[in-house]
Amino acid sequence: MFQRILIPTDGSDITAKAISTAIQLAKFHNARLFAISVKEPFPYSAVSEMQPTPPQEFFDAQERIAQERLAHVLSLARAEGLEIEAHSVEALHPWEAIIEHAKRVDADLLVMATHGRRGLQALLLGSETQKVLSHCAFPVLVVHGEGAAQ
Repeated sequence: MFQRILIPTDGSDITAKAISTAIQLAKFHNARLFAISVKEPFPYSAVSEMQPTPPQEFFDAQERIAQERLAHVLSLARAEGLEIEAHSVEALHPWEAIIEHAKRVDADLLVMATHGRRGLQALLLGSETQKVLSHCAFPVLVVHGEGAAQ
């Protein structure tokens, strides 16, 4: 049924359960996995000259963090014998980058974690998962990340 599954990772504990779920689904469906980590853009501002971190140092650190996150997913998927590709992208809004990447790799399923916040906290904080759900036109499996273990 599913042939191309995308799993976004932000390196958080709640993502671990979604990664595990995506790997199990990929095994069951003999699907190809794609992983994405979204990097923050440099916070350019009128006072950027006063930033304690030079832009290149910031970019290098963001890429290193993204690659560490992706390496974790790659190792878990490869340990299960799965075919997987990993990409890091820079974006101001992670949800937009996730949807765009899903289209780029022709994903037919997106597996994402959620904190499971409710009420006012959810309304105020929002959620990248909620934004993806509101703006995409393909299947999204939301995995509740509370209590996840790596």
